[in-house]
Amino acid sequence: MRDKIKVLIVDDSAVVRQSLEEILSSDPAIEIMGSAADPFVAAIKIKKQVPDVITLDVEMPRMDGITFLQKIMSQHPIPVVMCSSLAEKGSETALKAMEYGAVDIIQKPRMEAKKFFEESRIMICDAVKAAARARIKSISTRKKGAAKKLTADAVIAPPTRVAMVRTTEKVITVGASTGGTEALRVFLETLPYDAPGIVIVQHMPENFTKAFSKRLNDICRIEVKEAADGDSVLRGSALIGPGNRHILLKRSGARYYVEIKEGPLVCRHRPSVDVLFRSAARYAGSNAVGVIMTGMGDDGAKGMLEMKQAGSATIAQDEESCIVFGMPNEAIKLGCVDKVLPLKNIAEMVLRECSA
Repeated sequence: MRDKIKVLIVDDSAVVRQSLEEILSSDPAIEIMGSAADPFVAAIKIKKQVPDVITLDVEMPRMDGITFLQKIMSQHPIPVVMCSSLAEKGSETALKAMEYGAVDIIQKPRMEAKKFFEESRIMICDAVKAAARARIKSISTRKKGAAKKLTADAVIAPPTRVAMVRTTEKVITVGASTGGTEALRVFLETLPYDAPGIVIVQHMPENFTKAFSKRLNDICRIEVKEAADGDSVLRGSALIGPGNRHILLKRSGARYYVEIKEGPLVCRHRPSVDVLFRSAARYAGSNAVGVIMTGMGDDGAKGMLEMKQAGSATIAQDEESCIVFGMPNEAIKLGCVDKVLPLKNIAEMVLRECSA
């Protein structure tokens, strides 16, 4: 039996610390090593015992989460999961923390209803367990500039045997989770201004995807934005599914567009990669290219299988370049991946498949 994942909770709110302790303690794979009201107290605890994972508040008195994260990563790298509120400022700061080495972002527990609390529990525990398995990598130099497991059936019907009639336009669908913020940056930064339209699912809480999209838009040649219901999928643009909503690819004549909808967690996530990939199989078929990137779990594997069966080209990120080799590995094991590539080579292959 594996040792439990030891977690240190760092947050200046006693209510949040207690809530996180209750949530994480409910998972038999996790053990609370302790909690701290600020980074100074946390540093003392870390000297006595090094945790497997730290959950870290973004905004705290005496020392903010970003500064403490930088100290951790420079002195003794430990997987860190940023814990943030829904505030826009907090979202932008938490995303900045990802650039400094944080593994993931979680939203502070939602206590207003039993359903929301249970969904928070699932996503928070999964984020911590993924972080415990993550490869902590050096940050590259930036250019300036237990609920029931549901399938995609809960959101979109299975694809028909024959996809819709081909158009001349290709569309790219991408799914990522833990480590995906950096992987998507590398992928999107490489693409030319006239790249085929892209639709993306990155497992991320609501509101964070808007700030994430803005940051990518500032550094990429293509336009990157958080998707809105009915947005067209156009050349030279990437649409990122909003947190806490499913995103589907649809088609009307020769026009691809996205549908944003609510629904249950699918593969323990909302948005779900399986939901996006299944819609691509149904409405794009051989016109689509599917890419599955770093992340824990199996979200996207079954959807990619349906894409493969519908004639789509399929690509997975390789183990060496993944922060967590979970989602790509599950797709590979299903036999639905055409090519397994290092992150740095994925954009080139996607463009090649789109021009074939």
